[in-house]
Amino acid sequence: MCSGTLLIGGIMIILGLVLLIIGFVAGISILWTIGLILLVIGLVLWVLGAVGHAVGGRRHYW
Repeated sequence: MCSGTLLIGGIMIILGLVLLIIGFVAGISILWTIGLILLVIGLVLWVLGAVGHAVGGRRHYW
C-alpha cells in the first residue's frame, strides 16, 4: 500500500518534469521556474513519505 505523501510527491515530480521540458522547449521561463519549484517540493514530499514522517500534522492519508 502506497502512502498518500508518496503518491502526491510522485505526481508533483512528474508534473514538475513535464513543465521543465515544456518551458525549456518553448522558451517560457515561467514554466521553467514553476516546474523547478514543483520538482523540489515533490522530491521533499517523496523523501518525507518514504522515511515515514508525518506531513502536515497527519501520519496517514487515505
